[in-house]
Amino acid sequence: MKEHWKNIPDYKGHYQISNLGNIKSLKQNTDKFLKPCNDGRGYYKIKLYMKGKVQQYKIHQLVAITYLNHKPDGYNIIVDHIDGNTLNNKLSNLQLISNRENTSKDKWKYNKTSKYTGVSFDNQGNRWKSGITSNKIYYNLGSFQYEIDASIEYQNALIYINKHDNLYAYNFKIKRRNKTINTDSKHIEIPQLSLIQ
Repeated sequence: MKEHWKNIPDYKGHYQISNLGNIKSLKQNTDKFLKPCNDGRGYYKIKLYMKGKVQQYKIHQLVAITYLNHKPDGYNIIVDHIDGNTLNNKLSNLQLISNRENTSKDKWKYNKTSKYTGVSFDNQGNRWKSGITSNKIYYNLGSFQYEIDASIEYQNALIYINKHDNLYAYNFKIKRRNKTINTDSKHIEIPQLSLIQ
């Protein structure tokens, strides 16, 4: 991949970053390549200086700010490493996704029974199950014979959450005896609501 450079926003004329995640200083009319250090959590970080102030950044965030027009906003939209390698800060390996998508992606690392988000295989029941969390409440969306059906139910619930911010009035399609509410470390069983098949 050919390397090209861009000025880092707010540091024009002082620092540039490349699409490969390399950084150089333009101070004193020279191109000085900077060496990032590991932050101890598996990410490369760098310190940038301007007008007597120093600011520390993670490399992947600087690439996203410069090339993807990313505006850090806490944990709503985050910069994700597509291949899971947090040291690979090439532009082609970065994407902007929601915190929910990132959490689901991370969970998949530990539960690789399904290729779909929100779906896992229940060995005991020999069926695919689907579930989703909204506002610290875990909703069991049911069990299914086919993996794709479990995924469709998850996607329908996700669309509803994005529109209403909860699942309180969601029209569950699968009948079941109860649903589990998971608030922090507490598990509370509540009676079945009137569900429509």
